[in-house]
Amino acid sequence: MGEPNPSRTPAATARAEDAARIDIVGLTKRFVTPKGETFTAIRDVTLTVEPGQFCAIVGPTGCGKSTTLAQVSGLEPPSSGSVQVGGHIVDGVTNGVSYMFQADSLFPWKTVLGNVMIGPVLLGTPKREATALAMDWLRRVGLAGFEDRYPHQLSGGMRKRVAMAAALINRPRILLMDEPFGALDVQTKAIMQTELLQLWEELRPSVLFITHDLDEAVALSDRVVIMTSSPGTVKDIFDIDLPRPRGDVQEIRHEKRFLEIQGQIWDSLKDEVTRAYQQTAGAAA
Repeated sequence: MGEPNPSRTPAATARAEDAARIDIVGLTKRFVTPKGETFTAIRDVTLTVEPGQFCAIVGPTGCGKSTTLAQVSGLEPPSSGSVQVGGHIVDGVTNGVSYMFQADSLFPWKTVLGNVMIGPVLLGTPKREATALAMDWLRRVGLAGFEDRYPHQLSGGMRKRVAMAAALINRPRILLMDEPFGALDVQTKAIMQTELLQLWEELRPSVLFITHDLDEAVALSDRVVIMTSSPGTVKDIFDIDLPRPRGDVQEIRHEKRFLEIQGQIWDSLKDEVTRAYQQTAGAAA
């Protein structure tokens, strides 16, 4: 018999899982406004995302959802509190993390293939191998045959597929998604959600998913976090007990249990949405 593969031992598996754990403790972020005033975007946010967990964050506009994501990615430093990924304090751009933004983040001068393969190339993968890997991921997201197109030659849904392939090609341990499907039409959005679930089931990164769409949050997630109106902090956390794999999200939304969970979360969320609306309406008056 050959030597055991150290990468498959229980200890190695445990280490790989721990590397995908996100611990947010007492996270606060303040900004200085153009008028020189201090604005607190989020305050004392505490949240844990377990390895391989799909966690959605919902809350009213301006509650600091995107700010929280920026702290986890290392793109912005916290004012106080901490973020740990894999047990290590985040003090810069975090390795093994992919970020999918709401707006298209594709390079307009690169082809579809060039956009998807840029991640492996930057990590030192030989060009031929990176090309083959990118071709495989384009096949997975249904874009085989579109390798030589440019982003402006694609529909919005197709550009999102390119972005999703680019985010997943390096098999990240953590995937951060900031309203990635918010600008899509209802039909395309449902297709993209189903495709995301299928790819996530295969790779199982830990996911922090920002959305304003409560149905989307429930259909995709293991856990839904409700944030308060500004300054944002965690109000409630709901565990989603819908069975996996979940299949077509359009069908999930008609299930009795889905409607029960959605209703419970909305009871918590609606007060924050109302409060945020009153704050902005008062400011505009």
